[in-house]
Amino acid sequence: VEAGKADSRIVVLTADLAESTRADLFQKTFPERFIQVGVAEQNLAVVAAGMAVYGKIPFIVSYATFSPGRNNEQIRTNIALNNVPVKIVGCHAGVSVGPDGATHQALEDIALMRVIPRMVVVSPCDAVEAEKATIALASNGQPSYLRVAREKSPVFTTDETPFEIGRAEVFRQGKDAAIIACGPLVYNALKAGEELSKEGIECAVVNCHTIKPIDEDTIVKIAKLTGAVVSVEEHQVAGGLGSAVAEVLARLHPTPQEFIGMQDRFGESGSPAELIEHFGMGVSNIKDAVRVAISRKK
Repeated sequence: VEAGKADSRIVVLTADLAESTRADLFQKTFPERFIQVGVAEQNLAVVAAGMAVYGKIPFIVSYATFSPGRNNEQIRTNIALNNVPVKIVGCHAGVSVGPDGATHQALEDIALMRVIPRMVVVSPCDAVEAEKATIALASNGQPSYLRVAREKSPVFTTDETPFEIGRAEVFRQGKDAAIIACGPLVYNALKAGEELSKEGIECAVVNCHTIKPIDEDTIVKIAKLTGAVVSVEEHQVAGGLGSAVAEVLARLHPTPQEFIGMQDRFGESGSPAELIEHFGMGVSNIKDAVRVAISRKK
């Protein structure tokens, strides 16, 4: 809505999920700039691409399992190949979707989107950062993917917290290991860092909200400082943030790395908090991974 007030070219399109994705707030404010395409995610991407060709800045909003899950080919060919500034918003990502279960828990979306040329990929850590990311992507002139969760999650950044697409932020200093995280699990990473500090282990915690283009300089700098890295994400460990970090380190500064995320599994039904613990993404799991990474360093 704020982006729409600032730029009349912004339009929003949804695939029968306006209320669930909160796109209804834009619909109520700018009804003439809102399009409901129905349950047709491929058409959602293609219509948006056409509007972008003619000067609009479309945001397409759906569950991440459907967009980019169901319309990946249209995103690749109609949006990215043509290099038009459509913004794909994938909602309800990760297992914290909860009782909706495996079919609605997008765990592959970062991997799908970051291999597409020209695509920017952002996974904000809280609601304040999600707003900043939305505003930034609205004016970046590129095909972009914004990944957001469903469950209520802690807000731990402020309006003054720095945010820039492509730049990771060090939220906590430490020299023994680095925890590099994205999305709402950045909060768990910070909690793990605080608890480990009581044991005499000081961890740097990095909010790597932009998975593509990834901040190579910050990742290499923190790896050189600490000598051990743990990546944390609510996504398959294959192809997501952890893989992106590993690619940087393998090329520029090889470093022991442990991976917190979904370990080649589908999700299940349950409460969001239960599922985070069940699939090994809780605070205790991050702490264990840090200890392993440090032991490998030594």
